[in-house]
Amino acid sequence: MEHFVWSANPVALSFGSMHIYWYGILFATAILSGLQFMKWVYKQEGKDEAMLDSMFLYIVVGIVVGARLGHCLFYDPAYYFAHPFKILAVWEGGLASHGGGAGVMIALWLYVRKYKLSYLWLLDRIAIPTALFGFFVRLGNFMNSEIVGHPTEISWGIIFTKVDMLPRHPAQLYEAISYLVIFFVLAFLYKRERTNLSNGFLFGVFLALVFIVRFLVEFVKEKQAAYASDFLLSTGQILSLPFLILGLVLIVLSLRKRA
Repeated sequence: MEHFVWSANPVALSFGSMHIYWYGILFATAILSGLQFMKWVYKQEGKDEAMLDSMFLYIVVGIVVGARLGHCLFYDPAYYFAHPFKILAVWEGGLASHGGGAGVMIALWLYVRKYKLSYLWLLDRIAIPTALFGFFVRLGNFMNSEIVGHPTEISWGIIFTKVDMLPRHPAQLYEAISYLVIFFVLAFLYKRERTNLSNGFLFGVFLALVFIVRFLVEFVKEKQAAYASDFLLSTGQILSLPFLILGLVLIVLSLRKRA
């Protein structure tokens, strides 16, 4: 065939009836790599690394709860209102990045209240490994052959055999590569300019870049919401707009404060 054929098994390892999925491995890698990055940040800035153990718990709970509720409420509310116990069935799949982002922001707000830290200071630093987190999660989606793009005839289109035999935009890889680039941009800005940047700038850049990418990729991504919408924009694009606006506002305010 002219196009690359993708038929990877989402199961990485099996031990009898127990299966370890690539998505789970990549999700765990994302969390652990983010923790290691934050240990380096705390060491650089003379913060107590012992506080990271508590933050790790806050973030994991915030991501899972927020992402799950986001998926249930934003993408298939009718089903989950009719089957409320299914909301707890995280193992069946269904996590929304917008909900996960909101969940982390709430969790970190609770964390900084306990440890008397600056909220924007922490968001600036946690934004950097969060971009790396997005890279690993989208690779997990690729391994699962989910969140695929529209059919296309472009040369880099991929046939996801678990979906159909049509070449499609690899929407997961578009996002994964973009998030990896954003991670390096933020890491460079932090290392080079952190003493000159006002609180909120890095987090604003993170929100603006990530949700510009998300907004644009949605144009070639298959619809994820289970309900029809009369809007020209997809559910993912509508949910991206508040985060994008917040990012731009934070950038402007931090630059004005610096000036």
